[in-house]
Amino acid sequence: MANGFDHRKNVFSDYDWKNWMYHGRTSGLQAIWFLSLLLLLAWMDGATKFVWLVPPFAATLTILLLLPKSPIAQPIPVIVGPTLSACVGTAASLWVHGPFYAALVAGLMVIVLPLLKVYHPPGVALSMYPLLLRTNIAFPFVVVLPFTVVSVVSCSVLSKVAKSWPNYPLPLRHECH
Repeated sequence: MANGFDHRKNVFSDYDWKNWMYHGRTSGLQAIWFLSLLLLLAWMDGATKFVWLVPPFAATLTILLLLPKSPIAQPIPVIVGPTLSACVGTAASLWVHGPFYAALVAGLMVIVLPLLKVYHPPGVALSMYPLLLRTNIAFPFVVVLPFTVVSVVSCSVLSKVAKSWPNYPLPLRHECH
């Protein structure tokens, strides 16, 4: 033992790694809901002129399923954050395109969304899509807004009718002044 440090001992053996791991479970109904919405998006992607199946939507569904009590999973951030982000990205795409500008817009949204209290991480990613994929100008309102509303509403309904579904959304608090 040199300088009080035993080199034979694993440096990380004293740590309780359970705090860094997710311990929840996904029910069969939740998996069916998740897959059904993604398959619907895949079908719409082929049946319309819009880009529907974008990875941030899978991330939104995952947050709704696995982190339903998180502030980023509540209806206002889930609906407003991505829609606003897609609007900003679409507006920017009218003048510029490419990864550099997509990164700048994402950086802007990381600042703006928390300030507006509508931070939803997939929203940041959605701000980049118009700049990378040249989506239709209606993308925020024809794709993002309907998807987020359907996700929130269906998750809320299922939480009321299915025992295996976690409570969603968090109840509103009434603050007296």
